[in-house]
Amino acid sequence: MERPHDLGGSQGFGQIEIEPGPEAPFHHEWEARVFALNRFFLKRGTYTLDEFRYAAERMDPEQYRGASYYERWLNAIETLLAEKGVLE
Repeated sequence: MERPHDLGGSQGFGQIEIEPGPEAPFHHEWEARVFALNRFFLKRGTYTLDEFRYAAERMDPEQYRGASYYERWLNAIETLLAEKGVLE
């Protein structure tokens, strides 16, 4: 079964754009907040890293392909918090 996160060897996704100079860890403030949220919930034991990765991999393929890196993280966090009853 092909999943959208498993693109190894795939063609037709365009050129990889590399930013000149040292790259900032976050392009927007909200990305840093998503990163911090994930660290918080991992440290708290709300979910495991494996669960987090699997939640990101379960995104709808079209949504996954159109999402940025941290949008995928946010979707995974929201999915896990809903599944574990933390969010309603």
